[in-house]
Amino acid sequence: MVVASRLAVAPVVSLDGVRRRGRLGFAVVGLPSAARRGRRRGGAVAASPPTEEVAQMTEPLTKDDLVAYLASGCKPKENWRIGTEHEKFGFDVETLRPITYDQISGILNGLSERFEWDKIMEEGHVIGLKQGKQNISLEPGGQFELSGAPLETLHQTCAEVNSHLYQVKAVGEEMGVGFLGLGFQPKWPLSEIPIMPKGRYEIMRNYMPKVGSLGLDMMFRTCTVQVNLDFSSEQDMISKFRASLALQPIATAIFANSPFKEGKPNGFLSLRSHIWTDTDNNRSGMLPFVFDNSFGFEQYVDYALDVPMYFVYRNKKYLDCTGMSFRDFMVGKLPRVPGELPTLNDWENHLTTIFPEVRLKRYIEMRGADGGPWRRLCALPAFWVGLLYDEESLQSILDMTADWTKEEREMLRRKVPVTGLKTPFRDGYVRDLAEDVLQLAKNGLERRGYKEVGFLREVDEVVRTGVTPAERLLNLYETKWNRSVDPVFEELLY
Repeated sequence: MVVASRLAVAPVVSLDGVRRRGRLGFAVVGLPSAARRGRRRGGAVAASPPTEEVAQMTEPLTKDDLVAYLASGCKPKENWRIGTEHEKFGFDVETLRPITYDQISGILNGLSERFEWDKIMEEGHVIGLKQGKQNISLEPGGQFELSGAPLETLHQTCAEVNSHLYQVKAVGEEMGVGFLGLGFQPKWPLSEIPIMPKGRYEIMRNYMPKVGSLGLDMMFRTCTVQVNLDFSSEQDMISKFRASLALQPIATAIFANSPFKEGKPNGFLSLRSHIWTDTDNNRSGMLPFVFDNSFGFEQYVDYALDVPMYFVYRNKKYLDCTGMSFRDFMVGKLPRVPGELPTLNDWENHLTTIFPEVRLKRYIEMRGADGGPWRRLCALPAFWVGLLYDEESLQSILDMTADWTKEEREMLRRKVPVTGLKTPFRDGYVRDLAEDVLQLAKNGLERRGYKEVGFLREVDEVVRTGVTPAERLLNLYETKWNRSVDPVFEELLY
């Protein structure tokens, strides 16, 4: 649920006509270079969450424009990067309660002051931070998210994770706040979760109950880690999309880490993953059309055009367009802004409101894993880089999954959140698949030549034993923890 692009940063056109490179979805206030060099403390970023273009569109956008936008993400292999995003639950260490917005704003201000982050403001509220190509943002229930910079190696990725966690811990500890690496809020009901002051989320909060029974849980009580990777061409995008979509349930199983709800086991190993099956099926799921022979950028555009809208952003305000059609918008017939035509920024913002297991922007996002402790935050990008950035491993995955049927892929998607690596598949189990896939990931990392295989050590035992992180937590709950979830706040404290 991140607004911004990680691996491709678009120009933002300012009032003075200068093209500045900023986080997609955020207009950056330009400071003179001398002021930036001399600045010792965090500054501020304009209060405009998604980007707005200064000039109104006079020529209608065509479908070709939308296709070209996605295709503009193609880049040569030497320019491929790794982007990692991870969310975590903040909690009061004395009461274990979710932290309030006042506490969160204190942490954001502390990070800005001590570590020189620029603040992102919305209607007078600090709602995020920016530093170079890194961003910190808030999910609807105050989940704290780092959206990392596009980096070349997994060593850089893990260093970025560690630096972020060090900063957050340094500021949080002084305020009596801890951060938890888990996929679902283990203790508190929805009614106890604070609501962040972000206009986009208010629209979603009102809309979610109309289209599914679990959307509010998704918004307020889940945390994920995701990996964003590049492609070189349309064919390379297709190969990576198919391989990663087929294997997303395997990643869900290996990283399953959300077995508790409101103080007790919830019947799932990854409740977070299950929640997406009844959040809003118009904008989530396994996208069977990706496996059609006709699939490419244009087919994804057709899909995205048919996903009902959430909002448009005008004059620093979110306008509720829930259920409306982007196709109508393209011909000036959007009821909320009649006569207006969309900009590419509107299209970009619309793409951020689509939530399948793998999502296409100008890069590919892997969205199937639960949040977890820091070593797992380094292991997930290692897993996907080893599989998708190595031609031999990628082809092996395509060969392995080529005859999987739509029904089999959907079965894995539905059953893995319940039974994890023990889910039956053909004449074996998901654990058998995971062993083969993990070996391919290791082989791919070896061939990259950056000595990155060690980052997969964290999941070696999970795959070897078939015991997911969630099952390990459930065992602790039944034994050492005397059927209390409270110790998980210490067990998985960053």
